[in-house]
Amino acid sequence: MKISDLNLPAHIECKSFSSREELTHALVNDVAQQLEEAIHQHQQASMAVSGGRTPIQLFHELSLTPLDWAKVTLTLADDRCLKHEHPDSNAGLVRHTLLQNCASDAALVALFEDRLDLTYQEQQAQCEARLNQVSDPLDLVILGLGNDGHTASLFPCSDDIESAVNSQSHCALVTPKTAPYSRLTLTPKRILNARRRILHICGEDKLLTLQSALSDGPSIEMPIRFFLAHPLTIYWSA
Repeated sequence: MKISDLNLPAHIECKSFSSREELTHALVNDVAQQLEEAIHQHQQASMAVSGGRTPIQLFHELSLTPLDWAKVTLTLADDRCLKHEHPDSNAGLVRHTLLQNCASDAALVALFEDRLDLTYQEQQAQCEARLNQVSDPLDLVILGLGNDGHTASLFPCSDDIESAVNSQSHCALVTPKTAPYSRLTLTPKRILNARRRILHICGEDKLLTLQSALSDGPSIEMPIRFFLAHPLTIYWSA
């Protein structure tokens, strides 16, 4: 299957590449340009990134990009409710891969506070307070995609999904049934208010998921549909 086989609506821009290396190089340039423009226009820039394996090379290369990183605030599209040194923590991943080299001066606003003496509800309240200090709209949000159609931690299998997607808050607490750990996630309200959204995906399985998501059906069953209905740039490689 090719991405050209998808019947993408006009408001979605698609950039496909023959290799993940080419994709990473192009996406680094795009992200850097977006952040530079925001700094030039607003004297600051803000970006939310996703975790997992897909963006690791992006983070490494972006960390080597000369930029006024001291004016950049980073946060996460979602994170697991884990201490930051845990290998599955997205905050830990960003600290060890992106907040290095040239990017070491950037600020990171984590969703989950690095302490375990708070209840998840207290963590959610504190996450909301921290996100209130991050410029809104975010200049850029980089999303990923699961094969079940989830993005950020908006899992269709979760009992919390309906309240999360309808929330007027910046973040929501979600406990998926098909993946480990409770999570904090940005809500569609906060993500859709961003100046720009990018979907970063690799592999033919993601195209099949996109094909399913582009068909008719409730957005709550494949939460990526909330974002496919709005302007979005897709970066894809095999």
